[in-house]
Formats: sequence, structure tokens, C-alpha cells
Amino acid sequence: MPAHAAPSDGLRVLLAGASGLIGRELLQALLADPQVAVVHSLGRRPLALEHPKLVQHVVDFAALPVLPALDEAYVALGTTIKQAGSQAAFRAVDFDAVVNTARAAHTAGARRLGIVSAMGADAASRVFYNRVKGEMEQAVRAVGVDTTVFARPSLLEGDRSTLQQPPRAGERWLHVVMRALRPVTPANLRAIEARDVALSLMDAARTQGPGAHVLLSGALQRR
Repeated sequence: MPAHAAPSDGLRVLLAGASGLIGRELLQALLADPQVAVVHSLGRRPLALEHPKLVQHVVDFAALPVLPALDEAYVALGTTIKQAGSQAAFRAVDFDAVVNTARAAHTAGARRLGIVSAMGADAASRVFYNRVKGEMEQAVRAVGVDTTVFARPSLLEGDRSTLQQPPRAGERWLHVVMRALRPVTPANLRAIEARDVALSLMDAARTQGPGAHVLLSGALQRR
């Protein structure tokens, strides 16, 4: 736990997954937001970043500690089956860790919750990845946070060079093709900047009314 006290005025925000493509954009936006007093970052490893508003918590997502009082929370946790090594390990991150964080944030008082999900999320899907994402959304809805927003982005654009991810040649070519076809591609299928996802998710979490809301990729686009 941090040695310094959080500021007394402004929003108290939780962010889980700040080291990922969308998570780091959320972190930068939250730290720059004058409405935000403190950002509590949850991660398995510390971030190489210091900021007066940032309080880091190195945690085990399978056994989260009691969290400090919160107003809103954002969860950008996710992996791939290849990176995780198995379907069970993938589910431990993309379902268990996300749902555990949502529950802990709700217990800490968060009334607004933004979750990064995925295009095609469907609990009834025959595709394992999509099914897990859909089951996660169902479980998070049941947590009971006043306002919950799920972002379902398409293929993400952004700098992956610092993410310690192996090069993915097929995805690189897909980005090239999708950029070329952007003018004729339906909005929900266009590649989208990670920053657009982060900013649109923040906006929606703060402006949507009570209940659960889904933002498809077209609604996340900002250009």
C-alpha cells in the first residue's frame, strides 16, 4: 500500500490492466483529467511510472485485497489463449480476474464501471473466446454496479512495441488491409485506435444512465 495519502477532492478511480493497449490510454486520460483526484492501479507487476495522482497496488487477481473507497472503476484486463498457454489460463484472466475486480470495486463503493470486452461477445457462442467474453459480461451485470458500460472494440490500432507481445505478422497485414478498406467498411468492423476506445468508454461510463450498456465499435469511434 502507498505511503502517501490520496488527495481529498475529486473522483477516486480504479483501473485494472493499465499496462495493456487500452489500459495505458485509460491511465493517461485519467491522470490528465482534472476531475480525478486519485487513480488506484491494480496489476500483477508495478508500472514504470510515477505520478502524484497514481497509487499502485500489486495484487493477485484471484485473491484481491479490500480496496480503498471508489467512485468509478475501469477494467481493461485481457490476454489471448496463445499468450495464456491454455483455455483455462485464458479464462482465469478474461473471466475470473475481470469479474473479481468488478465485485471488489462495487464493494468499495464504485457506482460507475467501464469494462473492455470484445467484438462478438456472446455467452451462447460456439467460439470459446467469444463465449468467455459473453459469460464475463453476464457475470459483471449481476454484480449490480449502478451504471456499467461494456466496450466491444474491433481490431485495435496502437503501439504494441512496449507491450512485450510477440510480433504477429498476420495481424500486421490485416491492419494494412483494413486501413485501405476503411472508407467502405461498416463502422462496427473498422479498426479502431486504442485511445478512442479509452476516451469513449470513460465518456459513456460518466454519462449513461443506470443499468448495463454495450458500446459496439462504431459507437466507440471518434473520427
